[in-house]
Amino acid sequence: MTFLAKPKVRHPSLPKNSLGLTRRDYEGSMSTLCAGCGHDSITAAVIEACWGLALEPQNLVKLSGIGCSSKTTAYFVGGGHGFNSVHGRMPSIAMGANAANRDLTYIGVSGDGDTLSIGLGQFCHAIRRNLNMLYIIENNGVYGLTKGQFSASADVGTQAKRGEVNRQPPIDPVLLALTLGAPFVARSFSGDKQQLVPLIQAGIRHRGFAMIDVLSPCVTFNDHEGSTKSYAYAREHYDPAVNADFVPFAREITADYSAGESLPIVMHDGSRIVLKKIAPDYDPTDRIAAMAKIQAGMRRQEFLTGMLYLGRGDREFHDLNEMPQTPLNAIPYGQLTPGSKGLDKILARFR
Repeated sequence: MTFLAKPKVRHPSLPKNSLGLTRRDYEGSMSTLCAGCGHDSITAAVIEACWGLALEPQNLVKLSGIGCSSKTTAYFVGGGHGFNSVHGRMPSIAMGANAANRDLTYIGVSGDGDTLSIGLGQFCHAIRRNLNMLYIIENNGVYGLTKGQFSASADVGTQAKRGEVNRQPPIDPVLLALTLGAPFVARSFSGDKQQLVPLIQAGIRHRGFAMIDVLSPCVTFNDHEGSTKSYAYAREHYDPAVNADFVPFAREITADYSAGESLPIVMHDGSRIVLKKIAPDYDPTDRIAAMAKIQAGMRRQEFLTGMLYLGRGDREFHDLNEMPQTPLNAIPYGQLTPGSKGLDKILARFR
């Protein structure tokens, strides 16, 4: 994977946070995603959230799997620690790193394919263990890196670039997380920065597993075969010197609407989704009511956005496993290795 460095030019009047750092200090490499991709809007929101919280870059861990979404971690907080795992295995790496050093802040970025298909089991167990991390799903309903096949979150009736129509019901990560007992569940839209930034900040500060499902439009795979304006049609009628994709410029889709309102969003291909922001009197502490509200919205073909559920008093990963306050990587070697007598004593408990 090739990364392009951003020029180190900083205007002297740029605002600084309490650490004396500007937003530029929380940026990473230049994005290689398609122009107009919703994932880049999420990156901008993460940068804004980290800058606003005055996080120390060296204390941030960025984790991801495989896919367009998993490239995101290269684009924010270049001074943090980063790790790209095998496809769908990011939660395991996050758990190991978290167990070794609980003093760091962990942000995992994954996609709907990386999370809900090959990584579904890993995702479920991260919730079950209440791993102390923010888990962002960049949800666009397709496998972008492998030419736009349906993912597990594709809605029934969705038409793919090849022209086939999806008939399989989707997995809703919000309902799944609520069912599995996640203590922090939210949904947002990549173009609604006003809502997304505070949700990210709340997820970072939450003690335990925090999941934000972010609807993020894909600008490349909304053209379908059979259309005379599609890339496939052009290749069939011309004799190109090289076989390469051209991705046209597309403007970022943004949204600005008030609490309790519904807003139809026209996607790049002309299709439409409806977002509904939760009302001011919504109670995010009632898990059953939250699930009922989400399902009612789905019947109206609406995506409910905002802070959907926040648990109270949930014990996170370190508490559940009665781990010491000192990070494991800071415990002296002698304490970690009890010797043969100590090992015999430990093994005797299992006989």
